[in-house]
Amino acid sequence: MKEKGLVKSIVTIFVAALILFVSNKGLAGMEKANRERYLQELLPYILPGSSTFTSEEVGQEEEMIKAVYKGETGYVIHTAANGYVNEIELLVGVDHGGEVKGLSICRQQETFGLGAGVQTNVAFLQQYLGTSGEAETGSTVDALTGATVSSKAVTKGVNAAVAYVTGADISSGATTWGG
Repeated sequence: MKEKGLVKSIVTIFVAALILFVSNKGLAGMEKANRERYLQELLPYILPGSSTFTSEEVGQEEEMIKAVYKGETGYVIHTAANGYVNEIELLVGVDHGGEVKGLSICRQQETFGLGAGVQTNVAFLQQYLGTSGEAETGSTVDALTGATVSSKAVTKGVNAAVAYVTGADISSGATTWGG
């Protein structure tokens, strides 16, 4: 009797695992499509004046640049810079003249109440609008209190996006704002 119950339990667990596996595989494509649709809806807000975007190839030498989307008025650059806890990923809208027109933190895992504020503090994020690669934490950009490392990561990501569009060399510090 015990063996029959054990076999029945094992079969039930196996069937449940199989259902979860098949559901996960089936929903993975839907999740990817939803992420892509959300990105396409977000891009015009990051780069006002552009309505259609095409993905461009990113060279392997661009370690902070994750993706590039070209619009009519400039580019939206997906960057990633090391924060206090992990990478902070940004979408930065840069016009053809190298000016930041918009930005959004799309992923961060910084400390709640400190570094995580880089994603939600509108006054902090607004400091980058209109900059052209000269943003410098502590000088032209006020860091969030208690989150200097996270603030510097956002600054690096924004400056890397501008440098990508303008062709500035941030790796050597050959610009006035350094690397």
